[in-house]
Amino acid sequence: MSVALAAMGTLHFAKPEPFDAAIPPELPGDPRFYTHASGVAELGTAALLAAPRTRKLGAVAASALFLAVWPGNFQMLRDALAEGASKTKLAVLIARLPLQLLLLLQARKVRRES
Repeated sequence: MSVALAAMGTLHFAKPEPFDAAIPPELPGDPRFYTHASGVAELGTAALLAAPRTRKLGAVAASALFLAVWPGNFQMLRDALAEGASKTKLAVLIARLPLQLLLLLQARKVRRES
């Protein structure tokens, strides 16, 4: 989980455009702010998870992070529906929604075992 979060956090800075597009337009301000803020949160959470002494806190942070970014997954689906995306793309975006629940369960498991 730590490696995946570190990789995604890094991508928020290296290639921010796809993340900008996932920011719900209802949020005030520049989408890039949210992209960078979530990238910092992912990198910080990855660091907490990587160290045994802070792993439990990292798992709590991961749970909060997974909940916080969930609206972005809905936004991507909403945009795909509006642009008439293919059934395959829609299926992938729909499948991502329950995967967030699996990530939350995994973070809970890490917290319990730490």
